[in-house]
Amino acid sequence: MIDAATIHQCADPALKPAIVEKFVRAVGVPDPLAVTVRTGNPVILVTPPKIADDAMELVRRYVGQAMVRVGVTQYPAGLGVTDVAELKPDLVEACANIRMGTALFGKVYRIVTKWYGTPVDEAFGDAIEAWKSGYFEGKYVFDEPDPDSLPPHKGASDADDKAVDGNDAARPAKRSDNGILQDKAPDDPNKAGIRIDLTGIGVNKPK
Repeated sequence: MIDAATIHQCADPALKPAIVEKFVRAVGVPDPLAVTVRTGNPVILVTPPKIADDAMELVRRYVGQAMVRVGVTQYPAGLGVTDVAELKPDLVEACANIRMGTALFGKVYRIVTKWYGTPVDEAFGDAIEAWKSGYFEGKYVFDEPDPDSLPPHKGASDADDKAVDGNDAARPAKRSDNGILQDKAPDDPNKAGIRIDLTGIGVNKPK
């Protein structure tokens, strides 16, 4: 189990400690070598790795074919990577994973908070759902620009981001059971669980 001191020492300093704690409590796993592979909702059963090399072998095997989450924060493996050779063992190193995970979640949280207009509890809850699914308001949230990196818009309103007809229209749309809100399956397999048949792999079977 990763202790609280390590989590705070390794977390991205831009994210408030209270948010770090809530984030890790909501999505964190105790095993830095944990690898989760999904094709949509079904989980592909994989042999839990015992060493970092085994964990990275699993990641490289499935990235590009399914949604792969790895490490303490269940970081989305393959994000920003065009070749599996670019995947680094940092993914399964506890402190590095916490640093990457909290930095990325910080961006997700800022995106959702900006949509709400205030850091309310609902914003954090939606940010967690966006982290798990990869989507917020129909967009692949990990590819969206960080609001902190955007220049201020003088006199801009939220009209482009929120519906303006009625109170309910400005609230988040109801999501499906897996939290994904989208019209069609994305073309990039790193952006969600893709719908392909992996049963022929042999050693692992879908749940």
